[in-house]
Amino acid sequence: MSVLSAGDAADGAAGRPRARATRRSHLSQTHREWLAAYLFLLPDVLGLLIFVGLPMVLALSLGFFDVSGFGTYTFAGLGNYRKMLADPLFLDSLQVTAKYVLVLVPGLYVSGLGLALLVKRPVRLIGLFRAMLFLPNVISLVVIGLLWKFLFVDRIGMVNVLLSKIGLGGLSWLGDPDLSLWALLGVTIWFLMGFYMLIFLAGLQEIPREYYDAARIDGAGPLRSFRDITLPLLKPTSFFVLLVSLVAAVAGPQGFDLVYVMTSGGPANSTNLMTYYIYQQAFLFSNFGYAAAMASFLVFVLLGLTGILFAVTRGGRFDFD
Repeated sequence: MSVLSAGDAADGAAGRPRARATRRSHLSQTHREWLAAYLFLLPDVLGLLIFVGLPMVLALSLGFFDVSGFGTYTFAGLGNYRKMLADPLFLDSLQVTAKYVLVLVPGLYVSGLGLALLVKRPVRLIGLFRAMLFLPNVISLVVIGLLWKFLFVDRIGMVNVLLSKIGLGGLSWLGDPDLSLWALLGVTIWFLMGFYMLIFLAGLQEIPREYYDAARIDGAGPLRSFRDITLPLLKPTSFFVLLVSLVAAVAGPQGFDLVYVMTSGGPANSTNLMTYYIYQQAFLFSNFGYAAAMASFLVFVLLGLTGILFAVTRGGRFDFD
């Protein structure tokens, strides 16, 4: 027994260094994997910090200064933000932007879902129809704006020529303050609906066909199947569409490009969205500090609206109980 005990002790003593060496080798391998992961992430992180984070911090800080066109900075505190509350053009642009968002977000949801339901079935040439509906998204917004500006020309534009067949011709779509925003919204929905169609189409294709077959056997019609199967199972997709369309409506590129090309904010500031008004103050009037303050305000508004959307939809679950 004493010999065996001594042998076991010797083996244990010899095994402990080997176990420690194995442990050190394992930890070093883990550290190498973490290091490799951080090195792969480093370019993206640096890009976000340099090209997104730093400009946001600079824009936020610039809003507290009066900046002349000659590069002089004068600390103004909250002066630019107080100026916004007393600026009637800013308040008008805020009101126009609110109308634009309230119409565009539901319009994109309804049009995107409607088109997705139309092109869901795998019929002949369905891929071609889907491509045609998505085609406007691959065309430059400047080209889209110039095209629709030509189509909306008073009296001789294609839109008025077609509407004259039913007695609605002669309207000044881009010259009437009561119609210009609606014309801009129509073009924007036409341009973006193909993108949201594809998002909804992906969501619809994830719904098992067996659910609809079982509902049809139970006597459910198309409307009831849509209400009880399609909409509930599209909750994650619906939340994503609402979130993305909200961001696009508040700060999307079409809110500047189409306004710049088609209306320049007119007539009578009826299409002067906040993104375009910020551009005017910064690059036409050299009020860089004031423009930075408005841009910061727009970011906070967008964050607030996003938070409200998360709260109302319970983070996309739409659980209202």
